[in-house]
Amino acid sequence: MKINENTLLEGHNAVLVPYNAEHVPRYHEWMKSPELQQLTASEPLTLEQEYDMQKSWREDDDKCTFIILDKQRWADTSVEEEQCMVGDVNIFLTDPTDPSLAELEVMIAEPSHRGKGIGKEVTRMMMSYGVTKLGVKKFEVKIGLDNQVSVAMFKKLHFQEVSVCKVFKEVTLEMMVDEPVRARLLDDTADMKERDYRQTCSNRQELVSQ
Repeated sequence: MKINENTLLEGHNAVLVPYNAEHVPRYHEWMKSPELQQLTASEPLTLEQEYDMQKSWREDDDKCTFIILDKQRWADTSVEEEQCMVGDVNIFLTDPTDPSLAELEVMIAEPSHRGKGIGKEVTRMMMSYGVTKLGVKKFEVKIGLDNQVSVAMFKKLHFQEVSVCKVFKEVTLEMMVDEPVRARLLDDTADMKERDYRQTCSNRQELVSQ
């Protein structure tokens, strides 16, 4: 999605940046993992296919993707951005007749960064972005039945379970964004900073220390 191609979102422990071509090799290595393939219901792609996928995520109007960076590592200018990557977060506008409906996906690919609250933080950040920039009024997540950690996280974020599909072995949870939900979401992400991505790349250490 073009809207976020120069957007950086900075939270407490994570930074969200646009998914660029230089991120693809690391992402491709992640997706060789059978565990991640199962958790994300994904098929392994060739590196060339992964580059094509990155381009479509950048160009298509129904996909909004950010790469999740470890903020502490990102603050060290000697560390390349690709080495700060820990996962990704996506919004898919799945219904052409209802652009206010969004499917949300979060992947913490680096095992060392799981269970530290990063998934919850970036989910809130992405939801806040979706509500304020994309006009999202209803979020939906589809999670494999085996992935009880993610199910529990979304329930803590006040998502409600609406259905279980035994065939695809997944559960669907939803959240309607009414005024109380919107107010709570914006309050939870009040400290989130939105920055110009290209400008920030050159002086990230200075910004983090502010």
